[in-house]
Amino acid sequence: MNNSWHPECFRCDLCQEVLADIGFVKNAGRHLCRPCHNREKARGLGKYICQKCHAIIDEQPLIFKNDPYHPDHFNCANCGKELTADARELKGELYCLPCHDKMGVPICGACRRPIEGRVVNAMGKQWHVEHFVCAKCEKPFLGHRHYERKGLAYCETHYNQLFGDVCFHCNRVIEGDVVSALNKAWCVNCFACSTCNTKLTLKNKFVEFDMKPVCKKCYEKFPLELKKRLKKLDIEKNNNQPRKTNLIQS
Repeated sequence: MNNSWHPECFRCDLCQEVLADIGFVKNAGRHLCRPCHNREKARGLGKYICQKCHAIIDEQPLIFKNDPYHPDHFNCANCGKELTADARELKGELYCLPCHDKMGVPICGACRRPIEGRVVNAMGKQWHVEHFVCAKCEKPFLGHRHYERKGLAYCETHYNQLFGDVCFHCNRVIEGDVVSALNKAWCVNCFACSTCNTKLTLKNKFVEFDMKPVCKKCYEKFPLELKKRLKKLDIEKNNNQPRKTNLIQS
């Protein structure tokens, strides 16, 4: 570098490794050890550095414990076959895809990693609970209802904002007339008594039970104490806000 140095003073400009015995590479006016030079070069090319040999990975990297590697540095823990970027990690070991699939471990549809805990089955795939999220706000559903559109999942709020009303019963976009009742939207054909499935309209008398409509006949079969409790809840709601639906008077 056109200068004289004490051996212990000539160090890598990035990691401070002593260079006297290991050599160096000149990089943009800096003296770097080879691993740091490779990392800088890879960063400029948009590629990864293998954490085992510290060379640039030209092909698809194998991600093991969140670090990139050349795939051929590893062998399948089951059959011993040299691995490719399709290898799967399970409990700290790497397996080729066929061996991993034989173990029956589900793969997350988002991160493509094995799912060892709770599994969400939705949209024809399996997901980590925290990875099954709304395509708009990216918040996990965590067991709450989701709405599908062109291969993507949405929470109710953003689905309605983007695509219109969704039927509370069939979970589909309402293309025709909308029945607005119990603070929800329903298809005309889906708005029915939740007990006997008799079709209802807003002209029919019904009560709300478990967030669903119940017709007059089914309501009359409820125990007296339950009817009193429902009527009390309805009075409390009426005191707080206007009520648009027709309710049965006992």
